[in-house]
Amino acid sequence: MKKMYLLFLGIGMFLTSCSKDENLIDNPDTPDPIGTTDVTVQDFMWKSMNLWYFWQGDVSNLSDTKFSTDAEYTAFLESETDPELFFDNKLRFSEDRFSFFTNDYNELVQSFAGVSKSNGLEFGLSLYGEGNDVFGYVRYIIPNSDASTKAIQRGDIFTGVNGISLNADNYIELLFGDADSYTLNMADINNNTITPNNREVALTKFEGLVENPVFITKTIEVSGKKIGYLMYNGFTRNFDEELNNAFGSLKANGVTDLVLDFRYNPGGSVNSSRLLSSMVYGTNTNQLYIRQRWNSKIQPQLSSAQLEDYFANETGEGNAINTLNLSKVYVLATGSSASASELVMNGLDPYVDVVHIGTTTRGKNEFSITLVDNPSNSYIYSASTENKINSSNTWGVQPLVGRNENSVGFFDYTAGFTPDIELREDLSNLGQLGNVNEPLLARAIQEITGVSSKIDFTVKMPVDLISSSKMFTPIRDNMYLDKQLPTFEK
Repeated sequence: MKKMYLLFLGIGMFLTSCSKDENLIDNPDTPDPIGTTDVTVQDFMWKSMNLWYFWQGDVSNLSDTKFSTDAEYTAFLESETDPELFFDNKLRFSEDRFSFFTNDYNELVQSFAGVSKSNGLEFGLSLYGEGNDVFGYVRYIIPNSDASTKAIQRGDIFTGVNGISLNADNYIELLFGDADSYTLNMADINNNTITPNNREVALTKFEGLVENPVFITKTIEVSGKKIGYLMYNGFTRNFDEELNNAFGSLKANGVTDLVLDFRYNPGGSVNSSRLLSSMVYGTNTNQLYIRQRWNSKIQPQLSSAQLEDYFANETGEGNAINTLNLSKVYVLATGSSASASELVMNGLDPYVDVVHIGTTTRGKNEFSITLVDNPSNSYIYSASTENKINSSNTWGVQPLVGRNENSVGFFDYTAGFTPDIELREDLSNLGQLGNVNEPLLARAIQEITGVSSKIDFTVKMPVDLISSSKMFTPIRDNMYLDKQLPTFEK
């Protein structure tokens, strides 16, 4: 099994590096291992973390003066023969909730393009009953996937896999283990009680499934208002043009209000968040969107142009941004909304009235970069220098390397953004996504129109999430930076 390890929950930021120029990121002299023990992975982890880790100055083991001789350094690398334990026990800062590592960086890189091995079923997991029993509920199904061909849909409930009841101890292995195929044991909700039935659904994971994150785009006309609705499930840079086209259709339809549905969006590309924010607010390239804060080694070596991102007036392919020029936006966000989703909310806040409907978001304000064993490119993964990656080391690390702040300097949302209007999803009434009667969208429409909805917003079976299918993908609740930075050559 290819391993993707997370520390509580994973986030990510991919960096596209540039060629060598006069503004090089400088790495202090680092020790080299000696002896016969293979510590290739640990050596790569230490050197890349020593340079880039946001908390490098707070982790004594990553200090530039930690080792006085190569022998001391080698002994330190050999102190943990397992790279997993070495990263967790020796390098990670105690307050770091999100850094993670993988023994196959290729799988991670593919996931940034929206490509994964999946059966296409996106679901949440919760506890039920008096013990540690677990059930799953279907959130949505990815088109053109195996699940899209089966008799399963949003709101369906399952309590077992291959005839084994799910619990807190076995759900990871049963749902996210080595098996590509499994059979879900389905259940019903009767009188707010989950009851297994005899229905089964067989699913198979296939390589190369591509998810278009622009899931639903529609214009809703209610009480004389033209309301745009966009459900966006991941900031995937490969679909920026589709995102811009979606805003183009909303603009052509004359929408005056917008509902952004981020409820299941774990994050992704920082640049995609910048483009989306420009589509919402405007294309003044002189207005600051966000600014990065790096560790004390990196920060002084970066120029303002490298640290700051402004609103955009065109996409990466040079197409004009389709902007709605709004002064208010309604965002549906939950505890599954993280990183780049929260970045949009924070980056727009100084300019736009962001009305948050749902529940408290994840609280992911740091970013990370994909690091591989390529010291000639500052350990940053780049497709253009892939031939220089150590062929005997496929490990990669995704460490937190900085924080984003908005144009007025705010960044402290590690506890998440609390909603202006709290409304939890109801397992007994999840509703159809994009339908005017779906509770969260209906509540946004009520706020926009000022007309009381006929819908009862009482939540009978609130979702108490313990995990979800997205938390076991390589990128999880990720945020990656599509921005060129200088590197150093060693």
